[in-house]
Amino acid sequence: MKVPFLDLKAPYLELKEELDAAYQRVMESGWYILGQEVEAFEEEFAVYCETKYCVGVGNGLESLHLILRAMEIGAGDEVIVPANTYIATWLAVSYSGALPVPVEPDINTYNIDPSKIEAAITSKTKAIIAVHLYGQPADMDCINEIASKHNLKVIEDAAQAHGARYKNRRVGSLGDAAGFSFYPGKNLGAFGDGGAVTTSDANLADKIRLLRNYGSRVKYENEVKGFNSRLDELQAAFLRVKLTKLDEWNERRKQIAIYYLQSLQEVVDLKLPYIPEWADPVWHLFVVSYPQRDKLKRYLNSAEVSTLVHYPIAPHLSDAYAKELGGNEQLNSYPITQMISSQILSLPISPHLHKTEVHRVVEILLKVFKYDII
Repeated sequence: MKVPFLDLKAPYLELKEELDAAYQRVMESGWYILGQEVEAFEEEFAVYCETKYCVGVGNGLESLHLILRAMEIGAGDEVIVPANTYIATWLAVSYSGALPVPVEPDINTYNIDPSKIEAAITSKTKAIIAVHLYGQPADMDCINEIASKHNLKVIEDAAQAHGARYKNRRVGSLGDAAGFSFYPGKNLGAFGDGGAVTTSDANLADKIRLLRNYGSRVKYENEVKGFNSRLDELQAAFLRVKLTKLDEWNERRKQIAIYYLQSLQEVVDLKLPYIPEWADPVWHLFVVSYPQRDKLKRYLNSAEVSTLVHYPIAPHLSDAYAKELGGNEQLNSYPITQMISSQILSLPISPHLHKTEVHRVVEILLKVFKYDII
């Protein structure tokens, strides 16, 4: 039995009738940019995220970039970012002209470690970006307390955490603003690129609306040097359909995660995800850790179980940032991040993974460790 990592066609097949109707509605409207579908999605997603405002943009990277621009963070400023994250978090800071300042993760949650943040704050620091990695919320109360003490903005990178809760509060409402991605593989994914900003700050939302559309409220009247970063009408219509299923699909992910956790808890050498009591994750990814990760990945692949690594190269070791952050001097600067990136492996998890496929993954893993195959 072949177990796919993710089946992107399955959501369409489940919601084919509703999605086809949404397509027809948009095509027959004759309005394809910043129309009623985007407005309706923005209202619905703001309510879902427990915020006052949502602004649809082109993708997740641009959601963070536009937040930073709207906050007037730029050249000469510093923004604290997790050392352990996808590079898009860092790129958003760089695109604003500011400098990303990495902070190591908590070894258990893999999210930014609040206890290490203050040591990274300087007179140039303007904001902290907290990533809810793999769908698990960062420790936002601690992060907000530090930010308040030092008069810093707090931005959530919620690209992997649609619907997650922190102490019963919805992700996307826990800082000054949050950036979401609707890349097709996300818990709430479009059928192409898309993104959004959520906030309860009316002024910030207004600035982002201005920036996403060439710096213009009225056509040809450009108030500032803006960008072209708009959520498509068609994608907004699709997202409206899928939003109605998000909680159900997240629950399906949760049940698979519970099965993995229960079935693999006796495998001593395999480190399973750690969930703090205050976190209600949405299991965008189910990430395990094993010292011989590459061997395990190859064996699972030979058994037709697809896995991925999120992420194999830490941003500070990428060619994009190595020179900027000091080149070879950075090789040992973030040991926890580097250890994580060398050992983690993402197992298949999605709302459309069949029960027999989940059982197959567990069966193969138990066999591997029982008989010391790799």
